[in-house]
Amino acid sequence: MLGAGHPTRKDRRARTLQCPGGCGALRVGAELIKAASPKAVVYLSDPTWGNHAALLGGCGLKLERYPYYDAMAHELRFDAMLQRLQAASEGDVVLIHGCCHNPTGADLNGEQWQAVTELLLRRKLVPYLDLAYQGFGASLEADAAPIRMVVDSVPEALIAVSFSKNLGLYRERVGGLIVVSENASRADAVQSHMLHIARSIYSMPPDHGAAIAARVFAEPQLRQQWVQELDAMRTRILDMRTLLANRLRQLTGGDSFDFIRAQHGMFSLLGVPPDAVERLREKHHIYMTSDSRMNLAGIMPDNVTYVAEAFAAESAAVEA
Repeated sequence: MLGAGHPTRKDRRARTLQCPGGCGALRVGAELIKAASPKAVVYLSDPTWGNHAALLGGCGLKLERYPYYDAMAHELRFDAMLQRLQAASEGDVVLIHGCCHNPTGADLNGEQWQAVTELLLRRKLVPYLDLAYQGFGASLEADAAPIRMVVDSVPEALIAVSFSKNLGLYRERVGGLIVVSENASRADAVQSHMLHIARSIYSMPPDHGAAIAARVFAEPQLRQQWVQELDAMRTRILDMRTLLANRLRQLTGGDSFDFIRAQHGMFSLLGVPPDAVERLREKHHIYMTSDSRMNLAGIMPDNVTYVAEAFAAESAAVEA
């Protein structure tokens, strides 16, 4: 993820622990934060993935929220995000989605990543980067670029990596926790703590999925095939986003759903109220979580018109 020639590899500041999926990585990282700085506050985006609070707060860490997304306006609350994090205390931790933000699909752009990195450095905050969908945003390299920029700039960082989606190994539980420290000696000490924490939680991670991943990464032909298939999946999701947004524009005569086209990854927060979500489920058999997060990977050319017509009808009912 950091790349073979990345500075953290050359100066040996990074240590990686294989974990049972991204969830395992997030929890081990939380336990590491708790052991090293028990009074640290972990800031989560509002909204964020539903399991973040349980995984990080379950070990006793104090959690706070920073503004991130306005579901009704379909836009980032970036200024409010910076303002909230500006008030965080030195040593506090900021969890940031690396790409394909779940549940919103709305990501920081390059300038915003730069501004966040400068704030982290200035306020001496620790980034905790959750990279669950590398390759689903722009490309493997492009999705890793903001992560690399952050760890190049700050003395310490944690990165939770999942291969559940991009390698199709969801049930095999393949992930890793990367911890970047100030220097090699401190990195060795951190690795010792990571191993101890993992031993006390699950002892050893499963090997089968990790062995598959290792072979794919090691053999050039298999890796090339994987990258091509991942590119095809990403392109398909983007095509379905565009198809749905265009069909909704035709049906509604407006641009209120154009945000779907501009977002990345599997999910989008549609910004419809719970009663509309219930009607979509009960009347149209279109399913999403109660906060209107929908997995757009389920959109297909042969069902997009049906989905768009249902959205348009329920949106009109809400406006009425």
